[in-house]
Amino acid sequence: MSDVYVNKISRVLPNDPVSNDEMESILGLIDGKNSKARRLILRSNKIITRYYCLDKNRNITHTNAQLTKEAIDKLFDEDFTEDDIEVLSCGTTTPDQLLPSHASMVHGLFSNKSYELNSSSGICTSGMNALKFGYLSVKSGNTKNAVCTASERFSTWMMSEKFHNEIENLKSLKEKPIIAFKKEFLRWMLSDGSSAILLENKPKGKLSLKIEWMEAFSYAHELDTCMYAGGDKQEDGSIKPWNEYSPDEWLTKSVFSLKQDVKLLDANILQKGVLSMYESLKKHNVDPSTIDHFLVHISSFYFKDGLKEQMDEKGINIPESSWFLNLDKVGNIGSASIYLMIEELFNSDKLKKGDSIFVSVPESGRFSYAYAFLTVC
Repeated sequence: MSDVYVNKISRVLPNDPVSNDEMESILGLIDGKNSKARRLILRSNKIITRYYCLDKNRNITHTNAQLTKEAIDKLFDEDFTEDDIEVLSCGTTTPDQLLPSHASMVHGLFSNKSYELNSSSGICTSGMNALKFGYLSVKSGNTKNAVCTASERFSTWMMSEKFHNEIENLKSLKEKPIIAFKKEFLRWMLSDGSSAILLENKPKGKLSLKIEWMEAFSYAHELDTCMYAGGDKQEDGSIKPWNEYSPDEWLTKSVFSLKQDVKLLDANILQKGVLSMYESLKKHNVDPSTIDHFLVHISSFYFKDGLKEQMDEKGINIPESSWFLNLDKVGNIGSASIYLMIEELFNSDKLKKGDSIFVSVPESGRFSYAYAFLTVC
């Protein structure tokens, strides 16, 4: 079995940063009215700036595949070219189409050679799943390297015109033309970006991160669906899929919009997260107090204090001085958020050889969690 090292990591944040006051002018007004929920949601998540694949005139500037390729291109130099890739493993929540896979579409933007592809679907843990596929490929000796990516293009899903037919339908039914909170909530939470990681079986350069282990957990056997798209939740908690709705209903019910069951999220995301975190650290005999850098993906700063409190109660006493977050600056980019945290830390002056890095990624889709432990070498 080979050791596995993060030797390079890149990021792409499209266009100019978007302030809180600019969001609605770019995403658009629903029914021509300012959102009443926007300021409340932004006050809780404490995000100050984010990035969209939309310019100030609401023109689309990137596909998800293009965004991903830009991040991969930044990995190339004299020592590692596009012809050296052995595995391309891509994670995303927001592929440009249902089929073919996201990794196939990214590969199609290159003109290099054939290599193994992996596409990890899902929500926030899809980036970690993509990383684990690459990690296991190099670890097993199947390949000497792997390029792993995480990317999102949420903004085009959130544009106001996507909800126009639903609003008009509500008006015709003489109901209040208001989009349900479970749909509007995510308009003010999510943003765009991409990142790529080069894994190799030997350390290179001034700094490398050795991946010591990766773990993942799912609680779908216990809990209902919380975040979803391409369907709608029924009274019994099941999801009716998009292909069981009529084409008219796809529009009048905004079937393809992203939705979040906020009550289910609040009741379970921290509890199961702390439980799985405890199990992963216990399995690998890691003393939480010795962790030098704790990188945790949280969708909103609303959860930070509660997470710290529940971790302390469970004996996961990671000093708050070790926590590393950049949510306020780059926004919540779903699967790419943790990559962007690793990238920022990796390219900072905060790391020294021997430091430990613990990575935590929760996913509210049906409550999945992924972890990684790295050391600086």
